[in-house]
Amino acid sequence: MTSFLSKTSTQLWVVDRQHMQRRSDYLATEEPLEIRLTEPAQTLAITMRTPGADFELTAGFLLSEQVIAHRNDVLRMTHCRDRTVPADQRDNIVTVTLRPGLTPNLTALERHFYTTSACGVCGKTSLDALKIHCGAIAETTATVAATTLQQLPQKLQLAQGIFQATGGLHAAALFDLAGNLLAVQEDVGRHNALDKLLGSALLSGQLPLDRHIVLVSGRASFELLQKCLVARVPIVCAVSAPSSLAVAVAQEFNMTLIGFLRGERFNLYSGRDRVIV
Repeated sequence: MTSFLSKTSTQLWVVDRQHMQRRSDYLATEEPLEIRLTEPAQTLAITMRTPGADFELTAGFLLSEQVIAHRNDVLRMTHCRDRTVPADQRDNIVTVTLRPGLTPNLTALERHFYTTSACGVCGKTSLDALKIHCGAIAETTATVAATTLQQLPQKLQLAQGIFQATGGLHAAALFDLAGNLLAVQEDVGRHNALDKLLGSALLSGQLPLDRHIVLVSGRASFELLQKCLVARVPIVCAVSAPSSLAVAVAQEFNMTLIGFLRGERFNLYSGRDRVIV
């Protein structure tokens, strides 16, 4: 099995009725990413991800966990240069140097010392922690036509290059209010895909995303809504179902939450005033 960034080639057997045929195919690459801080020197998180956009993933993670708030909070990000680490593993470690004087509370990150790509925020079932750091999304003129929303999943599907090759990746996409696709990120973990998307926006100076739409390819969970809230995204869409806590976040913080966005139908769970029918 040989790896090339986001795709890994493999050999397999296809069984169709009573016929077996050997063929080659691609898998979505999954490797660990360790996020290290230089001062104080420590590991912040380890997550399983699809290689590529590692700096965006790191920045998005630090933003959503409120370690940083602005682009200039990060002085530098590099892949590991430690010669004591095997060469083939250095690309799986990102080292972050924060600006002098920034003293984030890192105790909340202990739950991320090992994070699987599917777990989300395990056990964090209260909105109280969010209320301490995040206010509600402001009442703005950020509105979108229902017909525009109905077109988003197809636009995302057409942009998922790695998914089309592997069939095994989640995606997160950023749209403007007219439905124009601005960016898309893919990863084996849906949380990682969103972190990559929001991290890219942070590094390019686009935050806050208060006139944008985020679409995720799977379900909408508490953690995905939390990440979008920190980036001030007013409209969050998912092609599958939201969780009960995701709906609670959307209602508490005045976010528009849409689920089961498929074809010409969708469910609107919160923020109805932003959707024009």
